[in-house]
Amino acid sequence: MRKEKDKIKIIALGGLNEIGKNITAIEFKDEIVVIDCGLKFPDEEMFGIDIVIPDVSYLVKNIEKVKGIFLTHGHEDHIGALPYVLKELNVPVYGTKLTLGILESKLKEHGLLGKVTLNCVKPKDIIKLDVMSVEFIRTSHSIADSTAIAVHTSLGVILHTGDFKIDYTPIDGCLADFARFAELGKRGVLLMLCDSTNVERPGYTMSESTVGVTFQNLFAKAEGRIIVATFASNVHRIQQIVTASEKYGRKVAVSGRSMENIVAVATEYGYLKSNEGTMIGVDAINRYPNDKVTIITTGTQGEPMSALTRMAASEHKKVNIIDGDMVVISASPIPGNEKLVSRVINQLFKKGAQVIYEALADVHVSGHACQEELKLMHTLVKPRFFMPVHGEYRHLKQHSELAEGLGMAKAIY
Repeated sequence: MRKEKDKIKIIALGGLNEIGKNITAIEFKDEIVVIDCGLKFPDEEMFGIDIVIPDVSYLVKNIEKVKGIFLTHGHEDHIGALPYVLKELNVPVYGTKLTLGILESKLKEHGLLGKVTLNCVKPKDIIKLDVMSVEFIRTSHSIADSTAIAVHTSLGVILHTGDFKIDYTPIDGCLADFARFAELGKRGVLLMLCDSTNVERPGYTMSESTVGVTFQNLFAKAEGRIIVATFASNVHRIQQIVTASEKYGRKVAVSGRSMENIVAVATEYGYLKSNEGTMIGVDAINRYPNDKVTIITTGTQGEPMSALTRMAASEHKKVNIIDGDMVVISASPIPGNEKLVSRVINQLFKKGAQVIYEALADVHVSGHACQEELKLMHTLVKPRFFMPVHGEYRHLKQHSELAEGLGMAKAIY
């Protein structure tokens, strides 16, 4: 018989009222399950601060209860704080193959590789603890190997969607496990925590494959070098750039530390595929005609020290922007970065480059669900309770109103 004192605590240590620093603790009886452990970049007023990590003092104080950190995917705002947090909270980490591959390179830099227990899981795997069990469910996002996480307890299921979108034509052919979400919904979900990033956007998020079509069209017209800036973690986007380059006989070089690291990991684990001889070092680009070279780089947000920004300012050691280059910025500016991105675009134009960005062509799609996709997830899961996560206050508020519009009663405190 269930004791009245049994209760589940949901402790958001980050990711609410902000984009980034995602970390959620689920506590039941004598166990704590931690979902994600991300960082965020500082606000403008945080002078001298490079990154912001979550306060995990509650977890450190209750370390005997913490059974592990369970990762939804490999983006910085979900795994970036781990090299710092694991120094205080050395507990097992669970994640999919690519997620752990990216994490390993970070741990190596911090001298932690081999000192932390990393457990590789696959979608549909269930990790059984003493009083809880943790299930990984495949989703679609802007990085491969993304999952939702369902925490099973005797009081009910807590479902954390992670970051997701509904993509019917994913680049890797791996569809989200809609059947499992529906099955959990049929059995009964006590609480759903759901991605709120794109709740302000009506309709559906376009498939990642639409960007590939744009790349094919742009590459067909380009007469000089093509330089594509994108997020290093977006392996599917990088794959489409490589595929388009191979179609038009181009060699591909990568620039930027994070880009080089992730391309190496994704290639090693088979998430990024290319023909033999396609990939070259950035040192070798001058050995080929300009119309046979593609450079994939970091710097979509106009970061002062990023590779694209240094190219635009003629400060890059190996790549100078020249007349006839086509520069594609395959990302949207994160709110607050608009001025930085605009400055870089202006510098690129001044150097004679043709600059393609989101306002001019479909060179970027989001990895997050828009309103109709969120409605579908709510309808499939039918949670008894709902908690919007992953967003600023306005996103959380509007997501709660979306849930109410689907018939969910408003909470009364």
